[in-house]
This record gives sequence, structure tokens and C-alpha cells, in this order.
Amino acid sequence: MGLRIPPALHHRQYRYLWIGLMISIAGSQMQIWSIFWQIRTLTDQPIALGAVGLARILPIILFSLIGGVIADTLNRRKLIFFTQSVMALAALALAFLTLTQRIQLWHIYLLTAIQAFAVAFDSPARQALVPNLVPARDLPNAFSLNSIAMQVGSIVGPALSGLVIAYFGLSYVYFFNAASYGAVILALVLIGPVKQQIMKPAAQDVAQAAKKRGVLGSLSRRGVNLKAIQEGIRFILHQPIILSTMLIDFFATFFASANTLLPIFAVDILKVSVVQYGWLSAAQSVGAVIAALVISQLKEIRRQGPIFLWSVVIFGLATVAFGLSPTWQIAFVALVFVGAADSVSTIIRNTIRQLQTPDYIRGRMTSINQIFFMGGPQLGEMEAGLVAQLFGAVFAVISGGIGCIVAVMWIMRRWPQLRTYNGDEPVLAGSQPPEQNPAAS
Repeated sequence: MGLRIPPALHHRQYRYLWIGLMISIAGSQMQIWSIFWQIRTLTDQPIALGAVGLARILPIILFSLIGGVIADTLNRRKLIFFTQSVMALAALALAFLTLTQRIQLWHIYLLTAIQAFAVAFDSPARQALVPNLVPARDLPNAFSLNSIAMQVGSIVGPALSGLVIAYFGLSYVYFFNAASYGAVILALVLIGPVKQQIMKPAAQDVAQAAKKRGVLGSLSRRGVNLKAIQEGIRFILHQPIILSTMLIDFFATFFASANTLLPIFAVDILKVSVVQYGWLSAAQSVGAVIAALVISQLKEIRRQGPIFLWSVVIFGLATVAFGLSPTWQIAFVALVFVGAADSVSTIIRNTIRQLQTPDYIRGRMTSINQIFFMGGPQLGEMEAGLVAQLFGAVFAVISGGIGCIVAVMWIMRRWPQLRTYNGDEPVLAGSQPPEQNPAAS
């Protein structure tokens, strides 16, 4: 049986967004791995690599909940225009500082934090936009394709970064990333207006907001307030399937975050060149693309809970195998399995969350989830750097993989319904939608 065109790609608006994201992700991945390499050239302290995670997660923690409310109350498409532009400007600043040889560690941390600030608003809007572009029956397929776009970009980006650094220099990596954001901006232009359920605040909220002035007053009149944030949190707390997948996501990536230490493994343990480092950085994405392609050919996925749990366990075991790898080739294969397992868990947990969440609150759900799925790996980078500083990089990776498996076992016991989740269960009672306004964005 030959390959068929995935159903989600038959929808023109989603197809444009998917292509734009794949290009942009390639640029972003080039930058991420180049930043790690650049920090390694500036200092040999593992904690300096871990600090990148801290620079990324603090803006997410501070602004993600606000970003989710804004994604539910403002025009998601226009919001993505703004956030993509901010990230492009930050990449240009990195390129200029590197090209003029003025770059310092604090520059990298600051510009990384600025991009993370934009991501806090971009990710909820972008993920919540996808269900507005495809019907519910094609949503699992769309998230499978999202994973393919992410992982193809994550193969091409790191592989190109090693070559670009070796033959042209670091600054050209950042220039390419800045240009790649234009692909998403162009896709948004081609997509055109998108229908979106926009939450309207209650009359008393409007009256109170009318007394305020400036930007805060304008946002509050649109429903961007503490009450809206609390509603999103209450919804998550009343959805055990969503909450348990978020917690597994956080703990798995917190403990098993081997990415940060790849420059140390490449230079000090495996003793390979920057080009081989680039391919090692792409190894997880090779596995992820293979897994996502397989899933994209499935009409439906049943027994989603057990598959999700086993994929995270394999993720932890493969991380341990990477930590024990004596050669570049074995390390590459181990990371391929890490990526494949992570891809399966990502596709299933995204499908669970989006299908179990009404559109009016989807942006807030995504923003809360963002704290978990970005907080885990970014805080995990800091944790890995600290453990590597004290006990060595190998110990940090192996202990992280074991910690991931232990966390899965605990959550399985705490929320046993995840073990029997099939994928066709009805949405549980959570919160009732307020007055809504169907609009085109």
C-alpha cells in the first residue's frame, strides 16, 4: 500500500501554516544548537549551558497564562504576526553581535529571554489556531503533521548549523533564523481570515474595565483579567486526563534533558567535530520523523493512554542508553530512539488535550500546558547543568533517564484512568463557556 496524502493537508489554510512552520522551525533549531555551541566556546562550565534553560523558562512562567487568555480573547492570527516579528528581531541582534565579535554570555541570555517572552504569547495562539483550520476528525492527523514539521526542521536545522558554523561562521546561523520567521508571516497572509470563538467578558467586567485607562484597561475590556486566568486553571484541575499528561510531560523532560550537555559529550567524551555535533543534535529528530510518519498513516489511534505511558518509559530508557554510549554511532542511535518515543508521546498528548478542550478555553489550556512542556526541559537544562557541574555529564544523563521512569510510575498510580484511556471518551465536566462571539481573525 502506497503513501497517501495526510487528510489535514487537504485543508488549504492548514497546509500554508504547516509549510511555514517547518521552515521557521529549521531556523529556530539551527539557532538553539548554535547557542549551545557558542556558549561552549565562551566557557567550559556546564552551569553556563544550563543557564540557557533558566533564561527561557522565566518569561514562560511569568507571561504564559496571560498569553493564553489573550489567545482566547484577541485575534490569534494577528497575535502570531507580532510574536514572529519580535523573535526575528532578536535573532538579528544575535547575528549582529556575533558578526562584530561583541557577543557576551549576558547578551545570549537576554536575547534568549526576549524570544521566550514572544513564545509565551505565540505558542498558545498558534496551537489554538490549528483546530480552527481543520475539522475535529482530522485533528490527530494535523498534530501528527505538526510533529513531522517540528522534527524535519529539527533534523535540517542542527545538521545545517554544524556545516554553517564550520564553513561560514556562527553569525550566519542567526541571520538564517531571522529570515525563516518570514515563512510563517507569509503563511499567515496566504491563510486569510480564520473563524475563531472569541470569549466576551460579562457585563460587570466590562463596566469595571471601563473605569480603567490605557493598555491594561483595553485588555481588561476584552476579558484579559485574573478571572479568565483562574477559569483556565480550574478547567485543567477538573480534567484528570489532561492534568496527568501535563505532569508526565513536565517530569519526563525535567529529568531526561540530555540536549544541554550535547556539546560536552561531543567535545569531551565522544571527541567529535562540530559537523558530527550537528548530526548528533539532529538524531532525536530523525527518530521523531520516522515515528510521526508512521502515525500520520493511521486512520485512528486507540488505547492512547497505554501507548502514551509506554512511549515515555522508552524515552527514559533511551536516555540512559545515550549516557552509557561509548561511541558517536551508538550515541546517535540512542538519541534516535529518544526522539521516536518523544514524538509518539507528543502527538498523543496534544491530541488528548485539544479534543478534551472546548475552543473558548483552548488558548488558556495551551498556555498552562506550555508552562509544563517548556518548563520541564528548560528547568531540566538547569538541573542537568548543575548535576553535571557536581558529578559529571554522564551521571547527569543516566540519573535523569532513571528519574523519568520513576516519575511515570508515580503518575500511573496517582491517576490510574490514564492507563485505560482509549481516545473516544467524552469531554469531562469542567467549566461552562461564557458568552462567546464567533469571529473571523
